[in-house]
Amino acid sequence: MKRKHRAPVVTGLFGRHIAVLLAATTLFPAAVACGAAEPDDAPRLRAEVVATRPHDPSLFTQGLEIHDGVLYESTGLPGESLVRASDLATGVEHARADLPAPLFGEGITRAGDVLWQVTYTEGIAIARDAETLTELRRTDYEGEGWGLCTRGDRIVMSNGTATLTFRDPETFAPTGEVTLASRGDTRLNELDCAPDGSVYANAWPTDTILRIDPETGTVLAVIDAAGLLPRSARTPDSDVLNGIAHIPGTDRFLLTGKKWPTSFEVRFVPE
Repeated sequence: MKRKHRAPVVTGLFGRHIAVLLAATTLFPAAVACGAAEPDDAPRLRAEVVATRPHDPSLFTQGLEIHDGVLYESTGLPGESLVRASDLATGVEHARADLPAPLFGEGITRAGDVLWQVTYTEGIAIARDAETLTELRRTDYEGEGWGLCTRGDRIVMSNGTATLTFRDPETFAPTGEVTLASRGDTRLNELDCAPDGSVYANAWPTDTILRIDPETGTVLAVIDAAGLLPRSARTPDSDVLNGIAHIPGTDRFLLTGKKWPTSFEVRFVPE
């Protein structure tokens, strides 16, 4: 089985960036209105660090999401997988649920009063009470589970390919899909559904984040986050950027990685 979680990071894929005009916020709503942009024309951005927060280096992070001041985080590896809810401001943990081995936890997303969690290769999606993280029910799906986010009345899911699958938030049944218009070899991983309707996705195993129009599969921006955690601070288990969550009411995102000691509050800005 391919150990997607232990591969070395590829850096410097987008070392050269082009300047772009920012719209009202760095979420770039104008970019959607401009229509399809091929990757070579998409804005090249970088992650500008605004603040840092401590992050538990024992957590093999698979997904982040922020809702009403609560930071949800899921982790992977058999016997170490868990999902927890903590106060975004203080870091105090409110609830936690562990996954029994051999389940390998992956992405999470909150849809109403339910927090969905997927598993890597087991094809099991778990619906949890969003407050207590108590398991409510399970359902099966085809293929691998990587990232999740909620966009309106649909859940968006990645499976390690260039395709995003849309799912019903009640049943988790597939309702459609979209494939990147270009970059067909991209392996989309952790997802974040931003307020402007776009989807931000980690491109595994790189330090690159793509901003995607989920209606067309168009890449709207390419973001270089390679400068966050120095190479000297990474270990074989902490090499991969993974974890992206928009901070509500701001133009900022929270980024971290697998077993990283730090989370980074960033803005996406032109270089």
